[in-house]
Amino acid sequence: MSSADSPGSAPETKAAVLVEALPYIRRFAGKIVVVKYGGNALAGTSEHDALALFAEDIVLMRLVGMRPVVVHGGGPQISELMTKLGKVTEFRDGLRVTDAETVDIARMVLIGQVNPQIVSAINVHGPYAVGVSGEDAGLIRATARDPELGFVGDVAAINPGVLHGLLNDEFIPVIATIGTDEHGQAYNINADTVAGAIAEAVGAEKLVYLTDIEGLRREVSDPASLIRQTTADELDALIADGTIAGGMIPKVDSCIHAVRNGVHNAHILDGRIAHVLLLEIFTDSGIGTMISAVPKLDPTSPDMHTSATTTAITTARKGGSV
Repeated sequence: MSSADSPGSAPETKAAVLVEALPYIRRFAGKIVVVKYGGNALAGTSEHDALALFAEDIVLMRLVGMRPVVVHGGGPQISELMTKLGKVTEFRDGLRVTDAETVDIARMVLIGQVNPQIVSAINVHGPYAVGVSGEDAGLIRATARDPELGFVGDVAAINPGVLHGLLNDEFIPVIATIGTDEHGQAYNINADTVAGAIAEAVGAEKLVYLTDIEGLRREVSDPASLIRQTTADELDALIADGTIAGGMIPKVDSCIHAVRNGVHNAHILDGRIAHVLLLEIFTDSGIGTMISAVPKLDPTSPDMHTSATTTAITTARKGGSV
């Protein structure tokens, strides 16, 4: 028997992964999945490679019948352009102080740079993606968060009509998180918050955040304490006791609010792992933290992350054999 014919060979592994994916493809066909893209978190040896991997995942999700919606920010790119223009970046409680000039810079970066890059990467594979901003068709109605922060906004309302129109026409919306108030004034809004609000407004099945950590931990310094599944109530307690803090709070708050308002599951994933979206959505093991409104009790449910296949599937994917 040749090595190519031996059990566990690459063709058999590929076939097994495809078979494993079938119930998930069937379950999620026609379902909306909102994915918050964070460029710094994604896998790849360069920014271009990272974006290409992400685009492949999004297109595959679309081709097997899912309806992905991409939400992005662009904080590092905004800071980079501000530095080039000689403008000092000021943060208060983790939020960028945004005067009139800064909000113009944010619009240039998000709508004129980051959004077209994501759209182009997806459209390498076909005419799928359409870029929109929160200003388009009143998609994101904003209110000022704090006068001292300037034009930093909170989400007041989402008008999902433009998104449903694009989804019904089988496009992938790619959303820049600039919103406007009732007078047309633009505001820069935290992309984590926007992703959660959009997931609720469009009735998404899943809300997915790509980050630079493998998921949530019960002990921040202990990788072995990774939380595979949790509930909104448990996360409330982890925020209250300080386990979850800093930059993770907007993501976790959005997850909590989303699953309590109709989104079936939220996920926090390590975007540095190649094809992490496919690993989480289409395998038994999953790879990050999954949040639901209530505990998942049925071990046969496609939403359950069983531990039996975790090592085999993750090893195969990381090794590039599938």
